[in-house]
Amino acid sequence: MTAQAHVIKPQLPDPPPSPDLLLGHVRNALEEIKAKDVVEIDVVGKTSVTDFMVIASGTSTRHVKSIADEVVKHAKNVGVMPLGVEGEREAEWVLVDLGDVICHVMLPRVREFYALERLWTVGDQPPDEPGDAPPPGADDARE
Repeated sequence: MTAQAHVIKPQLPDPPPSPDLLLGHVRNALEEIKAKDVVEIDVVGKTSVTDFMVIASGTSTRHVKSIADEVVKHAKNVGVMPLGVEGEREAEWVLVDLGDVICHVMLPRVREFYALERLWTVGDQPPDEPGDAPPPGADDARE
C-alpha cells in the first residue's frame, strides 16, 4: 500500500511586496539581531532566481540560526512565507529563500571559504582602459 505524498507549496502574497520593501525588512532583521558584515548584491540580469542576495555573518552557530529566524519573522510580518530555509540544523550556513531576496547567513570561516561576494560580483568592475595609469607604487615592485 502506498500513501499519497503531501506536498506543501509556499506562495507569496498576492500582490507580493516589492523587492525593495522585502529587502528593507531583511535589513531591519539583520540590524536588530546584530548580524556582522552585511553585504547586499543586486543580481538582476545575472540570474533569474532572485533580485537580491544578502550575505551576513553570525558570531556562532546559535547566532547564525537566530539571525535566520529573525529574517523569517520579519518576512512573515509582510505576509511572505519563506520558499525554503536550508542549513538550520548545522547552522554554519543558513539560506533563507524569500523569492525576490535570498539571505545567506554564515559563520565567518564558511563565508570566507565559499566567497559568495566574489562569485556574484565578478565582472561588476569596468575593465581598465588602455593607457590608464598604474596604481601608485606599481613601478616600485619592478626595481
